[in-house]
Amino acid sequence: MSTMAITAADVNKLRQITGAGMMDCKKALVEANGDFDGAIDYLRKQGQKVAAKRADRDASEGLVIAKTTADGKRGVVVCVNCETDFVAKNADFTAMAERIAEIALEKGVGSIDALKGAAYDSKGLSIAEKLVEQTGVIGEKIDVSACLTVSAEFVCAYNHPGNKVASVVGLNKTGFETAAKDVAMQVAAMGPVALNKESVPQNVIDKEIEIGKELAIQEGKPVDMAEKIAVGRLNKFFQESTLLAQEFIKDNKLSVEQYLKSHDKDLTATGFARHSLTV
Repeated sequence: MSTMAITAADVNKLRQITGAGMMDCKKALVEANGDFDGAIDYLRKQGQKVAAKRADRDASEGLVIAKTTADGKRGVVVCVNCETDFVAKNADFTAMAERIAEIALEKGVGSIDALKGAAYDSKGLSIAEKLVEQTGVIGEKIDVSACLTVSAEFVCAYNHPGNKVASVVGLNKTGFETAAKDVAMQVAAMGPVALNKESVPQNVIDKEIEIGKELAIQEGKPVDMAEKIAVGRLNKFFQESTLLAQEFIKDNKLSVEQYLKSHDKDLTATGFARHSLTV
């Protein structure tokens, strides 16, 4: 994308994603040739306090729905997209999205392709065909942009009012419904990138080190010390971005891990899934 192709809408979208100023967003998009991921990395390298965003930023409108099986052993998060909030609030669209999430749960599918291939109804219409049909009926693009699943001894779902963000969390023990809901709300609110530092993907760690090095150099630190400083800053990233190490939103004197152990010394989260619409 050339500089001329970067529109005010692009700048505004990046501003909503990052919270950075309009001129900073425009410069970041120019530097990144219009690539949003590159622009976010550019802003972070400039020292701006921009959260590490995930791929869910490209969702426009629609509904994000979390559900669990009756036995509480599995949960899903499904996102069905449309183009406008008006359609997202339509009763027929809501019913279709709920049905698609139910199918994901029933079939135990954990990928978009598998979900789209599943039968939507007894007539043999697949979910992919249903989406195409509804695109023609409604006149807007209708699609599925997320199908995530978690299995555990106990899984809790949380749907934030308005269904713009939803999450599921798995615990290693049953009987702690309140704690599970609190942690599912934590996931929805704070958007952790991984369960703990051991489960952070290496490419994410590498990117954090790269950003940390650039930032250290920008701050005037010697180049040969920049990597050491960047590695040192990783601990802060792990604390802010991994679920068990995050400050618990209802009591910031505790980490999420400590909060769970306050209920039972062996209680912990074993997995989570989250998806959100860009708002």
